[in-house]
Amino acid sequence: MRLNIVLALPLIVLAWLPLIASGAANAQSGPPGFLSPSKNIACAYFDYDKQNTLRCDIMEATVTVRRPADCDLEWGKAFEMNAKGGAVRLCYGDTVMDPKMPVLAYGEVWQRGGFTCKSEQAGVTCFNADRRGFSLARAKQELF
Repeated sequence: MRLNIVLALPLIVLAWLPLIASGAANAQSGPPGFLSPSKNIACAYFDYDKQNTLRCDIMEATVTVRRPADCDLEWGKAFEMNAKGGAVRLCYGDTVMDPKMPVLAYGEVWQRGGFTCKSEQAGVTCFNADRRGFSLARAKQELF
């Protein structure tokens, strides 16, 4: 079953290509972050020394992930990626949750700094220029 999920994620990304192409002109003009309609997921864009970074936090999740021995803070609900390369789960002591961020309605696509995210009732999926990223939902969080 795991193999099917891994193969399906690139197909999901490919299915979004028409949406991505239509919004390409606005890729840098999107807001610096957004909330899911449930307000359970918050994503924020940062530009650290010309290194574009996207971080998304999920407030409530029904799955638990074993904390690594070298993490003395929170674990399992914060995800980050750069504009190129893979995504990671973070050891964190803060959050990007900001109730003032705009809500990304279900079915809508957000783009900024080489990142694309789509909000759906099943959760939020984000990826970078390398088509690497994560899918976040209460019941499941995946890196791809």
